[in-house]
Amino acid sequence: MDANNQIAQASNRNSADAALRFNAVSKSFERDGRIVVALDQVSFIARRGFVTGLIGSDGSGKTTVMRLAAGLYRPSAGRIEVVGIDAASNPQQVQSIIGYMPQRFGLYEDLSVQENLDLYADLHGVAHSERAGRYADLMRMTGLALFTRRLAGKLSGGMKQKLGLACALVATPPLLLLDEPTVGVDPVSRRELWAIVHRLIEERGATVLLSTSYLDEAERCDEVVLMQGGRMLGQDRPRAYTRRLEGRSFHASASGVSKRALQARIARAPGVLDATIQGSHVRIVTERAEPPAAALLAGGEFPIEIAPVAPRFEDSFISLLKEAGASAPAFVSNAIAARTAGADGDVIVVRNLSRRFGDFQAVNDISFTVRRGEIFGLLGANGAGKSTTFRMLCGLLPASGGSLSLAGQDLRAAPARARGRIGYMAQKFSLYGDLSALENLRFFSAAYGLGGLRRQNRVAWALEEFELRPFADAPSRDLPIGFKQRLALAAALMHEPEILFLDEPTSGVDPLGRRDFWRRINALAESGITVMVTTHFMDEAEYCDRLAIMSRGRILAESGSEEMRARFKSAALPNPTMEDAFVALLAAGEAPPASAAA
Repeated sequence: MDANNQIAQASNRNSADAALRFNAVSKSFERDGRIVVALDQVSFIARRGFVTGLIGSDGSGKTTVMRLAAGLYRPSAGRIEVVGIDAASNPQQVQSIIGYMPQRFGLYEDLSVQENLDLYADLHGVAHSERAGRYADLMRMTGLALFTRRLAGKLSGGMKQKLGLACALVATPPLLLLDEPTVGVDPVSRRELWAIVHRLIEERGATVLLSTSYLDEAERCDEVVLMQGGRMLGQDRPRAYTRRLEGRSFHASASGVSKRALQARIARAPGVLDATIQGSHVRIVTERAEPPAAALLAGGEFPIEIAPVAPRFEDSFISLLKEAGASAPAFVSNAIAARTAGADGDVIVVRNLSRRFGDFQAVNDISFTVRRGEIFGLLGANGAGKSTTFRMLCGLLPASGGSLSLAGQDLRAAPARARGRIGYMAQKFSLYGDLSALENLRFFSAAYGLGGLRRQNRVAWALEEFELRPFADAPSRDLPIGFKQRLALAAALMHEPEILFLDEPTSGVDPLGRRDFWRRINALAESGITVMVTTHFMDEAEYCDRLAIMSRGRILAESGSEEMRARFKSAALPNPTMEDAFVALLAAGEAPPASAAA
């Protein structure tokens, strides 16, 4: 029996103790006169008192599973039982007892924290006599006790996440469904959510089904259900998946060549299943349990060192997806842009930059520089000032103080000339949903001042380079999120900018899509484009040449990822991750000075 079948059979383990059971469930939708199969014969269980992770690439069917489990959809075939209740026959009964947190949290932003809680308590029929104690418990658990009068729309991303969770828990449900609850929030908030989830299980014996794009979160689950293309690949403990990759994970390093160039070379080598940047190394996953030949990886052009490393869940996930036929679309090798003109040097210069909103200091006297062809990461918790800094650098928001220079142009003295040198990819992609992909490209080309033959050539280039031609006439709102991301990046590059700003460009995108995206960004940097990026994926920080971590409008630290991780190496933490370093830096930066604490 092969490993996939062994994993699939694990779903039968302890099936009598299932809080949620899918038995041969299929779901189809009719769209534009055709039948689309979203789920095909899916069977799994979520055991009582455990966290079951639902993992898969974009379009794998995760959200459809969540909505079926919540009684919002009826299955086309098969049976769904929620704590013993037939979800298809009794959807309202199911909805009255479960907690469901959709991707957008399901909050009413014009209502206060307290009013949202009251509304959900009314919907679930929670007795008024029970509410005070339950609210107090939820506010203690989520840390929102001081914010009950604040409008939900005025909360930070992490606070919205915790309020959404509190609303889902107001009726003390036996089953909690969390659909991508941590998308777009920082590592500190993600850790806080996981602490709440584990407290729920310990104190209330709750059962949790959680979908996520963060593969490190999958390792925190008791069991993981892997999905692809509406089918289930298997169900088992995270360690069981990881063990499949023993002997197939390696680190490669080489002197005299950039890590981006080394990764690009290794990714094309025969027998290599995956290649990602990790600090100064390239992490390799091979098709077989044997190290790749160094000469083959480097083509004999430079010496390369290869060392085995322990496998991780992400290695197994990528391996299973590719074995099931999924892949990131082939990266077109044509240069994205010619190497920008001009001598190497500082292309972005920020001195004593500040921004106030009334009495609130969003950005407080920060300074940094970014060199040509460098990838510079700006990290921080939600509300740290990253997006405000980005908007000032892009000329979308005036600075309250300090100076900004982009490609030699003073942004405050000559904003139009400076903005002509940059491309900006916003957090929500800034596409026009009613326009087709082709119409969006034409619009952004015109907005950047392109016309005639140059405009035609750039539009044709974007359709070819980003493999958007099959979607040229499709409304952009209907595109899969990975293709929305590509279209947004193509739009930002239409005028061949010298500097590219990326504000959380991979939020909500699956690991294969993120790999495809970073291959393109690495090619840009190698061609001389300067890239500045914000991200909540700490593994993506490894792609950056340098990082600055912000908190409360200030820069706490600035260095490469390896140096940041090395600062927090200890006997208790011999191999700190970038997330460990991030959390520790924020904790140190937000702690009161010794004199104040005394």
